[in-house]
Amino acid sequence: KKTMLFDPRESIDFNGNTGPFIQYTHARIKSLLRKAEANGVAICVDADEAVLGAAEKELLKSLYLFPQVVANAGDSYSPALIANYIFDLAKDFNGFYQSSPIFKEENEALRALRLKISKLVALVIKQGMSLLGIDVPEKM
Repeated sequence: KKTMLFDPRESIDFNGNTGPFIQYTHARIKSLLRKAEANGVAICVDADEAVLGAAEKELLKSLYLFPQVVANAGDSYSPALIANYIFDLAKDFNGFYQSSPIFKEENEALRALRLKISKLVALVIKQGMSLLGIDVPEKM
């Protein structure tokens, strides 16, 4: 719908609204999950023992919106809706990870819940990027 200028250097930048930023976020989450598994840190425990903080709630709300974003993108023939949603989700996850350390959390249930949310974020990033025809790596 508008003229765009393609800059190859910007297309591989890890900062800003770029595919590599999103791919890096996915790889980072997968690394966290591998670390949890290697150290025997549970991902699934009784979530009733975990008290959701604002950061967890916001990520869960974002995840909940994914099916509607996909439907809206299809209805309006606008894959940009998915791209923008996935970028925002990756940005939100990175903020969450900075403010809510997973492995430093002493409450086992909350730590497990944060890992489970992280796993869901990785899944949605992978599915959203797949809809756009873009692969996400397990490692970078």
